[in-house]
Amino acid sequence: MKKTIRAREAAAAPPAATAPADGGHAAVVAALRERVKELDCLYAITRLSQRADLALDDILGGACQVVARAWQYPETACARVTMGGRARATDNFRRPVDRQASPVTVDGETVGRLEVGYLERRPPADEGPFLREERHLLDAVADHLGRIVEARQNEERLRALSRELIKAQETERQRIARELHDDVAQALSSTRLRLDGLVPQLAASEAAARETVAACAETLGAAVSSLRDLAYGLLPPALEQLGLVGTAFRLCEHCAARHALPVAFTADGLEGVRLPFETAVNLYRVLQESLANAVRHASPTRVTVRLIASHPDILLRVADDGLGFDVASRLPQALAEKRMGLWSMRERMRLLGGRLRIKSAPGKGTTITAEAPLAQGEPCPE
Repeated sequence: MKKTIRAREAAAAPPAATAPADGGHAAVVAALRERVKELDCLYAITRLSQRADLALDDILGGACQVVARAWQYPETACARVTMGGRARATDNFRRPVDRQASPVTVDGETVGRLEVGYLERRPPADEGPFLREERHLLDAVADHLGRIVEARQNEERLRALSRELIKAQETERQRIARELHDDVAQALSSTRLRLDGLVPQLAASEAAARETVAACAETLGAAVSSLRDLAYGLLPPALEQLGLVGTAFRLCEHCAARHALPVAFTADGLEGVRLPFETAVNLYRVLQESLANAVRHASPTRVTVRLIASHPDILLRVADDGLGFDVASRLPQALAEKRMGLWSMRERMRLLGGRLRIKSAPGKGTTITAEAPLAQGEPCPE
């Protein structure tokens, strides 16, 4: 009888290992949940850093929001990044009750600090109320922010170098254009006038000499015309006087007359807007290169050029009904062959904070759209 009672008691009692096993499972689940939050945190910051439309300050501010959500008590967590005398923080940031910090370094030099804190008291853990894993995550995020800052600084250096390269290119073009127009073209024109003056002085019997002089004068005239075209292409003299609209219209007229190609030009929304010279000259160069590419490669029967001010951008759209091409294959090929026209157009727009889009297909023509910020433009004085 006693054996039966003991057997029943043993069957009714829970196994001694059951409670610890359940507690261990809960601990594992909690730990995994924290690891997922850490991975989500790093992934979200990486996604922020890949957004070209965000300034560095916006990325740092977004990182603060992400970090605060990843800590053990997000409802009372706050975060702040201090860098270069400036600070970005969560909306709820104020002096925390407890906090931990990690330096942000670039090339071994401390450039800022990332700190996370709690606005209310929390139970003690490994480092005050913070978990050991949160210290590792804080250091990892600070290191990641350092790499983001370094990458943005390198991009800015490259952008500055590209800007200086294009400025140097424009300066050299202006110098060559002035020399061609003021020296070479003038000398050739003077020589042609002198040859023209010799024709009446030659006797009637010297017909061969007269023909030679006339032929030389005609050749010199063609050379002068070509040099002036070249000088105009290098330096549009009317850009500062007429502005982008007037100069672009002249370029389209010149292209139409020279190549017997209808070029329709329209401008909209630019009345009373003065563009900085850098914006105007870069958009002009994109138009110039687009027309040249259409004439050389597309064999179009018509080209349409539209210049539109659509706040906050100015848009230049050049469309032709020519041969077209496969953009996905031709662009990498053009870069590999060091044909710099497309690269130059894209780089010019990138330096202005804009972008260049190319839409084309074999047999369906090509449309090039350049967008640049209009914010730098200012109203013309009355």
